[in-house]
Amino acid sequence: MKKKLLIVLALLVAVPALLLFASCGKQTVKADIGEAADTLSDKGASASDSDSSDSSGSDVTSESLTDAQSLQKSAGPTAQERMAMEKAEAMQALVNEDVRFDFDSAALNERAQEILKKKATYLEKYSAAYVTVTIEGHCDDRGTNEYNLALGEKRAQSAKNFLVNLGIASSRLKTISYGEEKPVDPGQNEGAWVKNRRAHFIIQ
Repeated sequence: MKKKLLIVLALLVAVPALLLFASCGKQTVKADIGEAADTLSDKGASASDSDSSDSSGSDVTSESLTDAQSLQKSAGPTAQERMAMEKAEAMQALVNEDVRFDFDSAALNERAQEILKKKATYLEKYSAAYVTVTIEGHCDDRGTNEYNLALGEKRAQSAKNFLVNLGIASSRLKTISYGEEKPVDPGQNEGAWVKNRRAHFIIQ
């Protein structure tokens, strides 16, 4: 009888103890899960902050490049680009304006001399680039081919000599005569003949 009572008492003590132990185990597991979740949440927040920071840095870099490009455009051409444009304009002016001659003459009138002085200025300015030109002598179609070829040579040589006297190196100037072979205007009137009596410059 006493043994049964002891067994009953033992069970009464053991059961609550087991229940208490199980409850503590569940709380520990819950606490561990909670801590793990908090840790993962913190890491996620850190990663999000990092991504946001990287994105912000990328945006700043992109904006900086855009600003730099805008400033470069608004600043206009560089000094080197301006020099290139000025040279191109000067070379265009050098070949665009022909030197005109009177009928059956290789003498340089006042207007012809003014034009050659401007050409000398261009050639002198860009002497470092060693710009060379060919001076073409042309005539109208009155007279024989042989006569006009000789007259065209005199006209080209007359223009060359004037430039050499202004200080342009003779080695930079070549001459050739086309006589009446390459008219600017094929018309048979004074207006066309005036255009054809010329010295024309070609850049080499």
